[in-house]
Amino acid sequence: MDHTAVLALHDRDMRRGARPDGPDARIERTGSVTRQVASAQGWNGVVWSDLDTTDVDTVIAEQIAHYTTLGHGFEWKVYGHDRPADLGRRLTAAGFTPEAEETLMIGETRDLLFDAELPDGVRIVPVTDPAGVDLVTDVHERAFGTDASRLRHQMLARLTADPDTVVAVVALAGDEPVSSARMELVPGTRFAGLWGGGTVEGWRGRGIYRALVAHRARAAADRGYRYLQVDASDQSRPILERLGFAALSTTTPYVYVP
Repeated sequence: MDHTAVLALHDRDMRRGARPDGPDARIERTGSVTRQVASAQGWNGVVWSDLDTTDVDTVIAEQIAHYTTLGHGFEWKVYGHDRPADLGRRLTAAGFTPEAEETLMIGETRDLLFDAELPDGVRIVPVTDPAGVDLVTDVHERAFGTDASRLRHQMLARLTADPDTVVAVVALAGDEPVSSARMELVPGTRFAGLWGGGTVEGWRGRGIYRALVAHRARAAADRGYRYLQVDASDQSRPILERLGFAALSTTTPYVYVP
């Protein structure tokens, strides 16, 4: 894989050319910024920017004014290769709060079609209805310790309006949900994004996360997607590297609350 070329393709298709992530969202483009505007329950934020030292502070102020007028907090996703190099520092000075840095990792789907065994008594089931979404959000809250109400809203909206653009699964140990994950498909691009992979305590380190990656890779291959993209935490990065994903950049969310 040509890392430079794939990173440029990702920036073009997934960031500058971003599609809305749900039926209640829209993409807005200016000359130097691509941003998503959604409802208060959706995700609002800047997904791409191309700035320099002559305009960066003005553009930051414009985004703050735009979202504040709408009554929304928002996120600015800053990648390690974004310009200017001190964009994160400037956002912090403007009132944004940085969250944990993640690693942008991309793998070729054809290299990720491996067999993965699940622990005895564990099975993977598809999520297609509200009951399944409740299982996913239960895992999310137990695995990550965060509220999953926004995730629940987004998944229900997407499964209702665009079911062909999301693949969600949950791993059950008997009737207990112990791991879950989803894949978001972007029609017209070569990328499928892996999101939300999490396993509850007591079930980690037993190959379930790996199996959910393999399951989604097969689903992506069946639909003709060449690349899988992950914003990986420090916990998932080593697993993904062993599976064949390459680290191409970093990504840090900077959050602004009016």
